[in-house]
Amino acid sequence: MNTLKNKVQLIGNLGNAPEVKILEGGKKLARLSLATNETYKNAKGERITETQWHNIIAWDKTAEIIEKYFTKGLEVMVEGKLINRNYTDKEGIKRYTTEVQANELLILTKK
Repeated sequence: MNTLKNKVQLIGNLGNAPEVKILEGGKKLARLSLATNETYKNAKGERITETQWHNIIAWDKTAEIIEKYFTKGLEVMVEGKLINRNYTDKEGIKRYTTEVQANELLILTKK
């Protein structure tokens, strides 16, 4: 049951090409932006599509897979956990962000 306490599964499309960096110590980090869409009909019967953007990060082997196979527009399934963190920006303002740390990936776009 512990594996279900902080688990996220998303299916969506990549909004841009992944950004991959090698950090000090040789760790590889991939960042990508994933769009998920939800469609419903409003009270007037009009079809409405809402898009949510999710920040995804991945480390080491998972980052290598992203770097090799992921491209803008690709439909993928990402499974991971939520990570909340804060940082101070260039202007000295404290910022907060939530990311999904990916540990499982599946490409859904057919070739």
